[in-house]
Amino acid sequence: MADVDRTVAYDMAAPQRAAPAIRVRALVTAAVPYLMIVLVLALWEAFAHSSFVTPFMLPSIETVAQKIGADIWSGDVFVNLAATLYRTLVGFGIAAVAGVALGILMVHVRAVDWFFDPLISAGFPVPKVALLPVFILWFGLYDLSKIMLIIANAIFPVVTATALGLRGVDHHLIWSARSLGASERRVAWEIVVPAALPQILTGLQVALPISLIVAIVSEIVMSGDGLGGAMIEAARALDSPSVFAGIVEIAIAGFCLIKGMELIRRRLLVWHGESTINVMQ
Repeated sequence: MADVDRTVAYDMAAPQRAAPAIRVRALVTAAVPYLMIVLVLALWEAFAHSSFVTPFMLPSIETVAQKIGADIWSGDVFVNLAATLYRTLVGFGIAAVAGVALGILMVHVRAVDWFFDPLISAGFPVPKVALLPVFILWFGLYDLSKIMLIIANAIFPVVTATALGLRGVDHHLIWSARSLGASERRVAWEIVVPAALPQILTGLQVALPISLIVAIVSEIVMSGDGLGGAMIEAARALDSPSVFAGIVEIAIAGFCLIKGMELIRRRLLVWHGESTINVMQ
C-alpha cells in the first residue's frame, strides 16, 4: 500500500517538475530568432569595421542608428511609414476581401471556376511587378497605380488558399450536420468556415508581406513619398547611411506586420489544434 501511495505521489509531482523545463524550452525557442538577429547585427558591425569594405559601401550600425534617430526626431520616418503602410494595408485589404469572395465563388459556382481557374494558375507564377508600367499608363503616377499593383500581386495567394481550404473540408462533417437538421447557413458558419479558416489565414499571411514588398518596389520605381521613395532619393544623393537606415526601417515595419498577423491568427484559431501545439512548444 505504501508503494502505491509513493507511486501516486511521484506521478502527481512529475508534471510539476516538468513545468519549469517546458517553460525554459519555450523561452529558448522564442529567443532563437532574436538571437539570430543579434548575430546578423554583430556580423554586420564586424564586417563594417574590416578592411574589406569602405564606410560608404557598408556604414556601421552606430552610423545607421544615428540616421534612424535623426529621421525619428524630424518625423520623416513617420510620414514615410504612414504612406507605405497606407498603400500596403489598403491594397492588402481589397485583395483579401476580393480574394476570399472569388475563392468562395470558384468553389460553389462551376462557371466561375471554369473561367478563373486557368487565369489563376497561369497568373500566379508571373511576376506581376512587370505590370507597373501598364498601371502607370492607366492610372498615372499616383497612389492608385501602386495600390492596384499591390492588389494584382496579393490576390493570388488569397484566392488559392481560400479555394483549397473550402475544398479540403471533410464532407462527412457537412453530411452529418445536414442529417441532424442543420440549415445551410449553420453548416457554412459552424462547419465550413472554421474548417477552412486556417488555410485562408495562411493565404492572408502570405499576401501581407507580398503587399509590403510590392509597395516598396513601386515607391522605388515611381519615387515620391514612402520608405521606398526615401531610399531611392537617398541613393541618388549617394547618402549611404540613409539607404541602410531605410532598409532597417522596412525590416522593422515588415517584422511588426508579420507578428501582428500571427497574433490575429492565434486569436482566431484559439480553438484549433495548432494553438495547443504552439503553447506546448
